[in-house]
Order: sequence, then C-alpha cells, then structure tokens
Amino acid sequence: MFGHLRTAATCAAVAGMLALSAATAAGATNSPVHRSGLQQELEAFVHEQGGPPGVIVTFERRGATSVYRAGVADIATRQPPRARDAMRIASVAKAFSGAVALSLVARGTLSLDDTIAHRLPTLPAAWGAVTLRELLQHTSGLPDYSGTSAFREELAADPHHVFAPEDLLPFAASQPLLFPPGTRYQYSNSDNVAVGLMAQAATGRPYEQLLSSLVYRRIGLSKTSLPTGFDMPKPYIHGYGVRDGRLQDVSTEFSASASWASGGIVSTPKDLNAFIEAYGGPKYLPDRVRQAQLAFIDGSSEPAGPGTNAAGLGIFRYVTRCGTVYGHTGNTSGYTQFAAASPDGKRSMTFSVNAQITKTTNAPLLARMRDIEEDAVCQLLSR
Repeated sequence: MFGHLRTAATCAAVAGMLALSAATAAGATNSPVHRSGLQQELEAFVHEQGGPPGVIVTFERRGATSVYRAGVADIATRQPPRARDAMRIASVAKAFSGAVALSLVARGTLSLDDTIAHRLPTLPAAWGAVTLRELLQHTSGLPDYSGTSAFREELAADPHHVFAPEDLLPFAASQPLLFPPGTRYQYSNSDNVAVGLMAQAATGRPYEQLLSSLVYRRIGLSKTSLPTGFDMPKPYIHGYGVRDGRLQDVSTEFSASASWASGGIVSTPKDLNAFIEAYGGPKYLPDRVRQAQLAFIDGSSEPAGPGTNAAGLGIFRYVTRCGTVYGHTGNTSGYTQFAAASPDGKRSMTFSVNAQITKTTNAPLLARMRDIEEDAVCQLLSR
C-alpha cells in the first residue's frame, strides 16, 4: 500500500473515494479475443456499485502474452487500458526495493544483518538495532512516517511537494519503535524507505541508479521509472477517485517523492509482468539469498491479495485453491495493483485497477476483487 496518504485534506477524499459508481462500458479485449469466465467477471466488476472505471489483467506464459480487460483507462476518451500504458504501481514498488537490496546482499555489498545504526547512523538511536532483514519483512517496528500528522499536514499544504528521500523518515523520528524488532509483523511504509536509504549508503549511489542497473537493465524494463514529481508519461491508465461528490482524475494528485522507494514507481502491465516473473522466480537471486527471500511468516500485503497471505523479504506468498504464487499488492490514489508469478518463474500475471480499493474504502468490493484475483491465479496456473 502507499495509498493511505492520510493528510487532513485527503482523508475524507480517500474515505469517500469509491462511494460513487464508476460503472463504464466494457472495452474490447486485445487479440486473441477472450470470452472466458474471467472476462465476464471483469466486465461485471466494472459495473458493480463503486466499481472501478477499468481493469486489465495481463498473463505471461513462456513468452506468450494474453490480455483481459474491461472498462476504460480514460473516461474522457473511452480508451481501454492497454498492456503498454503507464500506471502507478503503488506498493508493488516495495518488491523493487527488495530486488535492489537482495541483489546487493548477493554481491556482499549489504548483509541481511546490517543494522540501521551501522548503515543509517543519523536516524534515532532507538531504531538502531533494526536489521535489513526485518525492514524487508515488515517486522522492524518502525513507526509509519506516512501516518504522522506532520507528514499529513505538509502533504495537504502542497500535494506536489518534492520530498528528499532522507526527509521522509524524520517525520516519525520522535516516535519509539512500535515493538521490539523481529517480534511481530506490521506493514509500514517506513520500512522500504529505510531499505532504499541503506542501499544508497552501502553503495554511495542514488537509489534510482541502483534500480536502473540492478533491476531495469537486467530484466529489460524500458517503461519503468521512479519519478520525483507528479506528472505521468503518456499514454497512461488514468486513476480515478471521488472528490467533492464527483468521479475525478487523480492520476497526478500526489508527488511520487512522497512515497519514494515505498510506492513511487511508475511502470506498465507489460513491464510489471517481466519484473515479477524474474523477481518471483528462481533465477534472479543465488540459492542462499533466495532461501532467505522465501522464509515466510504470517502477514498480509496491503491490500490483502488472494488466498492466504504470508510475508517474505520484499515479497509475499499467496496460497490459493489452485496453487501458490509469489508477488506483491499495492494501492494508492487512483490505483490498485496485484502482481504475481509462479514459483518456477515461468508464468506471471498483473491485475491492475484504476481506482483505489481497500478494506477501509470499500470492503465488499475488495473481497470481490480478491475472489476475481484468485480466479485469475487459477487461470495462470492451469495447464
């Protein structure tokens, strides 16, 4: 999640984000034409009360791509969502920070036992014992900077403000750890900001450069970036929310710098498929690091993904009625995401919605979406 940018000005807007129906006409599917049960589910989903303007599900199986979609990417032009359109991937960006950190662990540049005190000594001494492993698994106990009143007020005053990465965690610096590190699970946007800062400290290179060299170029992602501002590259899937009682385009509502390594990445369904297939598969990391990555504990992604969720290092396990996939979810203003791959890395899927759907904004709609996501996983894993 980075969707909960809980500013005083935006709390009410986010709370009412999906209060109005965003029902739209279903768009035609890409070739080949798909008229499966999944397609029918997607078309019904965009017509639900409070349903999103559009949804696109993209499958990759051994180099073959299939796309299912319904509704629109832009309510003004009625353009349907496409696999090469840009979108905000929200907290799926946390998997990218996992990919950077674990790549550096594989090289010996970072250790999973490296602490905040060692790598980020300017942060509060009370946080010092927190390790990289705990940050990646959300067992750090770090208070969430994005939930502090100071951060909310600053973002409300200027939603397009460009935050320096090192200025995010100080919003929570006066707060103690929520629990002793490693003793429990609690999702926090602070965790992956700290991961990005650790990666910078260990290499002396900006996190954006590390993403480019360790992730984008290695996997071949040509349409993925971590911007600092609020603009979106065209063409893009427009994100929508209810503001002042009307459905409005909120694609550029916030500066990406407000979430940085925790949720600021912009990508496309096509690129995101390639990323999760690599990162969720067995070849991206050496065996010893892969084993650490897949040491799961009880813990749900935000929003919860399909089936039973468990947290690894920068990745989640989703156990469904049809089998297991590895991936990540995310939500932010105007977007909700789910990306997953089969454990062998030979199949992947992305499920992208251009509205924010969470337990707090619309619990029944989230439950319905999770059911459809599970059906999509079943289709992904079917032979």
